[in-house]
Amino acid sequence: GTGKVVWAKNNEIQTTTVRGLAGAVDDEDALPDGERLPVIPRDLGACELYPQAIKHNCNGRFIAVCGDGEYIIYTAQALRNKAFGQAIDFVWSATGTGDYAIRESTNRVKFFKNFKESRAIKPATASADALFGGHLLGVKGGDSAVLFYDWDSGEFVRKIDVAPKEIYWSDAGNLVLIACADSAYVLSYNAATTASAIAMGQVNPEDGVDGSFDLLYEISDNITSGEWVGDCFLYCNSSGRLNYSVGGKIQTLVHLDTNSSGATTHRILGYLAKEDRVYLVDKSLNIVSYKIMLAVLQYQTAVMRGDFDAANELLAVIPEAEYTTIARFLESQGFKEEALEVTTDDDHKFDLSLELGKIAIAHGLMEEIPPDEKNSIDTMAKWKKLSDAALKISDFELTEACSLASDDFPGLLLLYSAVGNFDGMEALAAAAQKKGKTNVAFISYLLTGNVEACANLLIDTNRLPEAAFFARTYLPSRVEEIVSLWKADLSKVSETAANALADPKSSPDLFPDLDVALQVEQMFLAQREATKATGISASDYPTAKDDLELDLIALVKSQAVAAPPPPPPPA
Repeated sequence: GTGKVVWAKNNEIQTTTVRGLAGAVDDEDALPDGERLPVIPRDLGACELYPQAIKHNCNGRFIAVCGDGEYIIYTAQALRNKAFGQAIDFVWSATGTGDYAIRESTNRVKFFKNFKESRAIKPATASADALFGGHLLGVKGGDSAVLFYDWDSGEFVRKIDVAPKEIYWSDAGNLVLIACADSAYVLSYNAATTASAIAMGQVNPEDGVDGSFDLLYEISDNITSGEWVGDCFLYCNSSGRLNYSVGGKIQTLVHLDTNSSGATTHRILGYLAKEDRVYLVDKSLNIVSYKIMLAVLQYQTAVMRGDFDAANELLAVIPEAEYTTIARFLESQGFKEEALEVTTDDDHKFDLSLELGKIAIAHGLMEEIPPDEKNSIDTMAKWKKLSDAALKISDFELTEACSLASDDFPGLLLLYSAVGNFDGMEALAAAAQKKGKTNVAFISYLLTGNVEACANLLIDTNRLPEAAFFARTYLPSRVEEIVSLWKADLSKVSETAANALADPKSSPDLFPDLDVALQVEQMFLAQREATKATGISASDYPTAKDDLELDLIALVKSQAVAAPPPPPPPA
């Protein structure tokens, strides 16, 4: 584009240029994206008719003003009259400076070459409702179809059964987008095949030129305005988004302002490649711009074509600030290895390294987290993700480190109990109790045989009934102490209920075999002390597991019966 904008206010034609108004990217005074540009309009003069549409020709040297069933072609610089006539519709060719077409009626279309009429055709449709310019002349038929005709020969090229709102041709003429009410279709156009068929007289009157168009992909969006940049299509949709499509993959660049009904108020004016900016205008003639690097669009286009050599060359000229955008595009195309190499965003790199199973890279990123972020929720969640990934590949050392870093006490409980890490379980019990994770702490103390700590934990958390029953089983020597605490606490609610509680001192008959239970407790504590240094080997499980079924009270009582009576005292 040239950067020149022309508009009409009533009969007055005005112009301005947007080139350079946004400022350079590295300029401190550069306008932010979306900021209104300070355009200075210049009057070109008055038009002889009331303008309803203004259209530039392919090189910007001429403009056509249309309205009231007439058209006038002016020079773009000084608004000098070049040609005029009557027409319902007017469109320019994408190539010839003075090549255009008009629709005189619903069944007659005229071609002009170098501002002179060259031929007239009657389109092969019941009613020609609209014209579309570009590399071929498009005629919208009343039967929900568009017919394409060659500019030079007027030959029928192809009929496509869709009802277009607008048609957009790429600069090279090899791609065309047909925008319909709720979707758009991107087709490739084979100009060589068409030219050859026309030259050899092989155009079918009904079907046109076979192989002239091929459907590439569909865009499920309501496009209101657009512009081709190479093989990439920039467009605004009806819901106020500025998007672009590369090979059918849609990327949203920005959310634009909408009216009260949620519809977009902007249209795309054009794209200036030298400034890497797309320009938009709203209905109040406010012009804004957004930065879109041409090199980024070309890179993505090269990737879609599978031309990675060209893509790598382009990557060298793309600023690092755009690398994360590039990486996310590569990821969306399934090139996750390449995305990991390109991205500069640590969060993105972390997620990609986990997906690719590169645990060491993810761990290295976590080790580099600044101290002020180490206790954040996001950091803890990352440690948990890394822990799960390490566990999947049986890297227990890294799993433990990640779980410790994220205070994943349930994970550590699972790990230590699975691998038999006694020291780790003891440390976990203390850490969990300190952090208030009493359930994990209780289980950890119980698995390590620290029944005293279990009882103390229940008392500290005011779970006195549970503490009393726990002591009745594992620490009978502390039953009286804990029941007295329970009584004192319960008396605050009900003195009667507190007095109903029994303890070994006041009701020894309700605690049969208590003396035996005290012996069993001492046996347990002695056994625990004896095996604490070395533990019990896993290889001893086949025989040790039977100990779990022993009735220790009955065993001690039977041993007491079988023991010989003590010798009589000496005379």
